[in-house]
Amino acid sequence: MPEGTPTAQPMDVLLKTLDLEKLEENLFRGRSPQVGWQRVFGGQVIGQALVAAQRTVAADRFVHSLHAYFMRPGDPSVPIVYDVDRIRDGGSFTTRRVVAIQHGKAIFALSASFQVEEDGFEHQMPMTEVVPPEQLLDEKGLKEAFLAKAPEAIRLYWERPRPIEIRPVSLTHYFSRDKLEPAQQVWVKAVGAVPEDRALQAAVLAYLSDMTLLDTALYAHGTSIFDRSLQVASLDHSMWFHRPCRLDDWLLYSQDSPSAGGARGLTRGSLFDRAGRLIASVAQEGLIRKKATAE
Repeated sequence: MPEGTPTAQPMDVLLKTLDLEKLEENLFRGRSPQVGWQRVFGGQVIGQALVAAQRTVAADRFVHSLHAYFMRPGDPSVPIVYDVDRIRDGGSFTTRRVVAIQHGKAIFALSASFQVEEDGFEHQMPMTEVVPPEQLLDEKGLKEAFLAKAPEAIRLYWERPRPIEIRPVSLTHYFSRDKLEPAQQVWVKAVGAVPEDRALQAAVLAYLSDMTLLDTALYAHGTSIFDRSLQVASLDHSMWFHRPCRLDDWLLYSQDSPSAGGARGLTRGSLFDRAGRLIASVAQEGLIRKKATAE
């Protein structure tokens, strides 16, 4: 179903967006959904770059970590070319580097490492006990209860159809101007079926890992990404994949921000499945800067 048609479902659009066109060995092309955004969503570029890397890696090796830098805003009106460098193919590990290019310039770079499955020591930090998603307002209820009186930026954000449903455990951060603890718990879930393909599931997980994360750095300052006086953008993004998981149930995204300074904020996230298994860990630093008041 073409992405521009009214009947195209958000998850179908996302899966199509992640299905890159092969141009040549190690060279792929991706496109962005035309949904009125002024720049490409960072999670999309992470997911597409990971897909490009995966398509040059043996099928028995799975991503265990990625590290990325955002260098320029992506232009959603033109394709993105992904150039994969096959850094190393070892006995157990494979390393790839991907550069995303638009208008002849690099906009993003990702390094990823892949490993064959091995047994070994295992432990994890426990998941925080929170209200289950079924006891929270769904997006329809949220819109009916709050969006009519919400600021325009918040209303537009929540009204846009998305492939990932978000249910924050607390809504205080979205509507309060108080300086709050820089931490939040958010339930996330794929809206629609994700194929049982481990590489594709990792790409969707990477996509959603960029959602709501940078918001956490602003809560201690009584503001949010909806504040139009701020310039907020992702600078880098790291992710570690601990355990595979299906995406047909809710995941808890537990986030905090240990530090902000120098016009940058650091955020961390842990993704748990409903059973409390730690699926992935995320760290991101973002630009947080007051815009110049002079025109």
